[in-house]
Amino acid sequence: MNQIDDDQMVLISQYYPAGIYDQLLSEQVEAKPRRRRKKNKGEAGSSGMMRKRKLSEQQMSLLEQSFEDEHKLESERKDKLASELGLDPRQVAVWFQNRRARWKSKKMEEEYSKLKNQHETTIIENCRLENEVRRRILSCSLSHTHTRRNVR
Repeated sequence: MNQIDDDQMVLISQYYPAGIYDQLLSEQVEAKPRRRRKKNKGEAGSSGMMRKRKLSEQQMSLLEQSFEDEHKLESERKDKLASELGLDPRQVAVWFQNRRARWKSKKMEEEYSKLKNQHETTIIENCRLENEVRRRILSCSLSHTHTRRNVR
């Protein structure tokens, strides 16, 4: 297996001018490791986890009222809400994102329920119509048979 890899490497190296492929290969091996993102001051550090603070009733009320007015959040509105509520603008943005997800989920459930009811109503109506057709066919069949007997 290793012999095949070496053969393939030789074939690939033939497409590059002499020495270039070896240089490219050595640069790949010497690639720098990825850097980790530096944590913000407010993020959890080695000292412990940052606690998630629960929003007050007043904060929730204002956020809900604002959400009812408009589901999308522009930058200016986000900053205004954050300053009024004493929150970080990112917290307001995340709250709106989560609220939109809950709203969409609820909307989908309501739509599903509505469609399910319509489907069930359609099935019942279909059964009623099928029974009506059977009854009429049977009625016609019986009257046709009765008429033949009277003719003879």
